[in-house]
Amino acid sequence: MTSGQRRRCFGLLRSAGDVWACVLEINAWRRRRDAAPLVGYQQLCRELSGAGPGTFGELDTTGARSVLRRFSDAWFATAKRRKDGDVSARFPRRRRGLMPVRWYHGTFTLDGPRVRIPMAKGSAPLWVRLARQVPYPSEQVRSVTLLCEGGRLFLDVTAEVPVAAYPPGQGPAPDRVAGVDLGIIHPYAVAGPDGAGLLVSGRAIRAEHRMHLKDSKGRRRAVARRAPTPGQRGSRRWRQYRRRARLVEGRHRRRVRQAQHEVARQVVSWAVRQRVGVLHVGDPRGVLDLPAGRRHNLRLRQWQIGRLLQVLTDKAVLAGITVHLVDERGTSSTCPDCRRRVPKPRGRRLSCPHCTFTGHRDLVAAATIATRTPGGGTTTPTPVRVPGEVTHRRAGRHLPGAGQSRRDPRRPHQAARGSVGPRRPAPPTGGESLATRRGSTTPSETR
Repeated sequence: MTSGQRRRCFGLLRSAGDVWACVLEINAWRRRRDAAPLVGYQQLCRELSGAGPGTFGELDTTGARSVLRRFSDAWFATAKRRKDGDVSARFPRRRRGLMPVRWYHGTFTLDGPRVRIPMAKGSAPLWVRLARQVPYPSEQVRSVTLLCEGGRLFLDVTAEVPVAAYPPGQGPAPDRVAGVDLGIIHPYAVAGPDGAGLLVSGRAIRAEHRMHLKDSKGRRRAVARRAPTPGQRGSRRWRQYRRRARLVEGRHRRRVRQAQHEVARQVVSWAVRQRVGVLHVGDPRGVLDLPAGRRHNLRLRQWQIGRLLQVLTDKAVLAGITVHLVDERGTSSTCPDCRRRVPKPRGRRLSCPHCTFTGHRDLVAAATIATRTPGGGTTTPTPVRVPGEVTHRRAGRHLPGAGQSRRDPRRPHQAARGSVGPRRPAPPTGGESLATRRGSTTPSETR
């Protein structure tokens, strides 16, 4: 991509931000006049058509309407949350300098590693060369979205991918249910039928968050004296400082996101091998509203519960597995044998003081979640069976230092920390080769 093409792409994102700001201004005027806001998609489109051509630079009508669709969906989603009693939900009133622009099937052209982005009438056509070819056939691509993340341009591709097909008697069975417990140390703990279990270690992801925070603090201390002042905003030093910060933040987000996709693929591949047809996933988002102190609140923000749920759901649906969210309250603190409350253990081993039961805390929670019914109902009468045969996996193999043992040089016989499970990945199966629904390609100049 040339510098001119890059400049035009950023111009489209800025024009989309102007559309967003225009909608906010119109609703602010109507709010001061005690008039009803313009939030319907049809109303916003009629307001856009009255603006006339050329109002938002080279942004075409399809791209501008995608911004209006995003605003309308965000407004009605907030209204629904507030109607359900969530008073913390806020309507979209924040301006954005760069807004993603989406074009649907029939408005763009894919030609190998190149894509033709629609422009406004009278503007020169814009062809963009991608860093890698789109992994889907052109007839399956339904939309492309131009966005900027960490100072880099991305083209997010949404394609229609068929659900995986299996030979008779080898596909997921609807009567085989597995429970999934989400966590920070173990992103996914799965308890399946026949006493099988999967435990994925996420200590490498947690270490990536900690090292990134430590590096950020050290970088701020190092440039504290020569960092640009607020009055230097827009200067060359300010632009260099912000560019370096965006590059580091973008690299950290990409590392964590890739690790989350890898661990979700491991869970789905394991479920396919076990012929699990239904996944009951515990929904822990209720703990986000509980104040737990500054340090623990930071861990909860870095947990990214919604992303873990979305990634697992997308890959499970492609594999033909149904996902249900259930209430996980009390699953990690209840003995599966005597059904009595157990004090929180210091480690990962849960021991009931009332009976002789002992087991892994996360696997016990996953086994209990498997017996819960969707919709917040009571537990099913199916007895809880804690997995006896547990498969260990590790997330974040690509992270720096993930495969290295951390030993104390003064204690040569100390066991390596964070080395749970085999180093070699599991052999590929039909579930591991499934393509995800959403992919992204990067323009070549941003690599």
